[in-house]
Amino acid sequence: MEKEEKKFVNKAEEDEMEIYGYDLCRWKLVLVTVGVICSGGFLLLLLYWMPQWRVKATCKRTTLKDCEVVLLRTTDEFKIWFCAKVRFMPSLGASPLQNPNPIVHKVSNGHAVHFCESAAEENKNDLKKYLPIRYFTHHSVKYFWNDSVQSFDVIRGLGESTFCSSIHNEHRTGLTKEMHDYRKAFYGVNEIAVKVPSIFKLLIKEVLNPFYIFQLFSVILWITDEYHYYALAIVIMSVISIVSSLYTIRKQYVMLHDMVAAHSIVRVSVCRGNQEIEEILSTDLVPGDIMLIPSNGTIMPCDAVLLSGTCIVNESMLTGESVPVTKINLPNPSEYPKAMGDEIYSPEVHKRHTLFCGTNVIQTRFYTGELVKALVVRTGFSTAKGQLVRSILYPKPTDFKLYRDAYLFLLSLVVVAGIGFLYTVVNSILNEVPAHTIIIESLDIITITVPPALPAAMTAGIVYAQRRLKKIGIFCISPQRINICGQLNLVCFDKTGTLTEDGLDLWGIQRVENARFLLPEERACSESLLKSEFVACMATCHSLTKIEGVLSGDPLDLKMFEAIGWILEEATEEETALHNRIMPTVVRPSKQLFPESKQATNQEMELFELSTSYEIGIVRQFPFSSVLQRMCVIARVLGEKRMDAYMKGAPEVIASLCKQETVPVDFECVLEEYTKQGFRVIALAHRKLESKLTWHKVQTINRDAIESNMDFMGLIIMQNKLKQETPAVLEDLHKANIRTVMVTGDNMLTAISVARDCGMILPQDKVIIAEALPPKDGQAARINWHYADTLAKCTSSSPAINSEDIPVKLVHESLEDLQMTKYHFAMNGKSFAVILEHFQDLVPKLVLHGTVFARMAPDQKTQLVEALQNVE
Repeated sequence: MEKEEKKFVNKAEEDEMEIYGYDLCRWKLVLVTVGVICSGGFLLLLLYWMPQWRVKATCKRTTLKDCEVVLLRTTDEFKIWFCAKVRFMPSLGASPLQNPNPIVHKVSNGHAVHFCESAAEENKNDLKKYLPIRYFTHHSVKYFWNDSVQSFDVIRGLGESTFCSSIHNEHRTGLTKEMHDYRKAFYGVNEIAVKVPSIFKLLIKEVLNPFYIFQLFSVILWITDEYHYYALAIVIMSVISIVSSLYTIRKQYVMLHDMVAAHSIVRVSVCRGNQEIEEILSTDLVPGDIMLIPSNGTIMPCDAVLLSGTCIVNESMLTGESVPVTKINLPNPSEYPKAMGDEIYSPEVHKRHTLFCGTNVIQTRFYTGELVKALVVRTGFSTAKGQLVRSILYPKPTDFKLYRDAYLFLLSLVVVAGIGFLYTVVNSILNEVPAHTIIIESLDIITITVPPALPAAMTAGIVYAQRRLKKIGIFCISPQRINICGQLNLVCFDKTGTLTEDGLDLWGIQRVENARFLLPEERACSESLLKSEFVACMATCHSLTKIEGVLSGDPLDLKMFEAIGWILEEATEEETALHNRIMPTVVRPSKQLFPESKQATNQEMELFELSTSYEIGIVRQFPFSSVLQRMCVIARVLGEKRMDAYMKGAPEVIASLCKQETVPVDFECVLEEYTKQGFRVIALAHRKLESKLTWHKVQTINRDAIESNMDFMGLIIMQNKLKQETPAVLEDLHKANIRTVMVTGDNMLTAISVARDCGMILPQDKVIIAEALPPKDGQAARINWHYADTLAKCTSSSPAINSEDIPVKLVHESLEDLQMTKYHFAMNGKSFAVILEHFQDLVPKLVLHGTVFARMAPDQKTQLVEALQNVE
């Protein structure tokens, strides 16, 4: 066979694997059968434990194109082997996203022409049109043969290489029945099936563990040597531990199955290519189907992108956050080619337009009588929920020092047993001991050196630990991983909602006029501020919505809106059915906020009511982005010709987007005063838009064009109290020598203040802020070091620390030294990114001694965790 170049599946992805092709070899099978018989079944056990040996012992290497069996090996540090059988599936085409070969040929006049003379010949020709598609299944995912890359590949849904314009122009009509059936052959049933293994399968898997096989060998040997009582005791212990382990594992499999299966099969309505609406089971959905979202909501059975209408969704199943999220339809770039460029649709990038599997659609809204439609992009195990379940069913191996040390310990015991075995054999031969006695005594040395009760004892400990975890609602289908919990030496915490309460209290506001801060004000709902731009920003710049008449949304937005006492009104179902989506959400002050009118005539009352009809319509919303650290809305006051842009977000970010002449000179100093006290500070900005911006232009304008040249309006100061149980939990972790780290999107000084309040940083400990600056104007990247307590941005000369005095240069990378130094490092997301790129040698030291990481974007949080895992 010609040497085939190395092939990969899931190239450049987390689960990348090398793939090799093999064919069954009859003479090798015969040899292996003989070997199994001669070894008393031990060879079969060995081949069961080592899949790569099994394949190489029974098959011969061949090309992937012709193979019957594939051998897979992960490319990570673990190099784990898997094998899978290649199967065949008849199909009219090679790819589900291409049109299948037509069974009946058509000519230009549209009439079908049959080229067969008899029915038998016609059937024969029809069968020829079916292609034998080769595939294999690994970890609940099907890999199909791909001729273009000459390897196996995962069949992707519509969320991998489909442009946004294509979603609207080519996929909007839905699938015909024939195309649906063709795709279903590839994608299979839309379900996330957690198969509960039978007791027999679980028993075989548990009993065929090398430890138990060794134990069986030991028991047989002891019975032969007349150690009946000891052998019986070990057998009873092993049976009890196996039975309890099987019971626990199976019960937790059943629980996972029931949890995943709940609400997974529902009846859904889909649009067919001929505009006909058909009701089918959700298990029959395939990528490309157009699903109608019912007005009373549903549990999403797949991942789908919204084509029309809006949905309010509870995504707590995926994110853990129970705050409702508003999803809007995916904009069509071909309708506004100048305003927005076309891009490839991605469920992760376009998550604001994507309904994820398992999430709960609470409420829908549609416009101009058009139904709320969503295009199915992923089904089954390729959905967000499916990938989550796969990570539970097939967890990544863990390379903990505990396991490495355990294997080294066993290896050393085997070496000692081997030396004892050889010594006993040689000594017995020299003393002319009978062969039967030599064999029993020599093997007895091995069973004594490696404790046979070890697996039973470990299983009993794990089962006991499982029961303790179960009492507090923690379940595990891979019990061996429980031992790893004892190896934890660091825990990362978010701040808001984790260490602190979910809710925030409005402490006060501090407005800016003529680039100067006014005195702090406790209430924002005073008569003088009623029609101010500051209050208008608080009233409009949020993502609140009404669900069954109750205002819902982000806790911060709720507190901010409640503080001004305004009313939010959304278009009713009847209104949205008659109008298009430009019909805005309206906010207005309640009548109680207006000054009370004295007794007046009817005419005066009418004038009063006219004067109180102050309403603001929210025309366009740019949602909050954790990467941008801000949100923005375009609104219009009733009766005004020009629209307004309002923005709120992280003070540093908002100030950078405002005209510098509107930002107070003591901005940083005032901000620092609040953040040092642990307050959460939000900045507001405003801009009057040009009169040429019409309603229609606003719907397609780029976000960057709005969020610039703003006028700085002031600060909202929110109080975020610690949870009552936080200090006690952190104290328990510290007593267990488990280090705690805060990773948050909030301000640096606020985070440090909270870290001190909760005991993460002790009062006597020093905090050093690492401020990393990227290369600029020919200067190399550098790091400035400051003590947090003496950091004073409002002074011209900030006290810096000499780099030679930085503890990170002096201490070693051990936790013991950390406790001696009493230093903590703190940095923000921008500094962390610069350090990762330009100061790789400092990363291990900084993350080892870093306690507060502020203004961190979601991807930076992932990078930090990976950096911490890489530190030995």
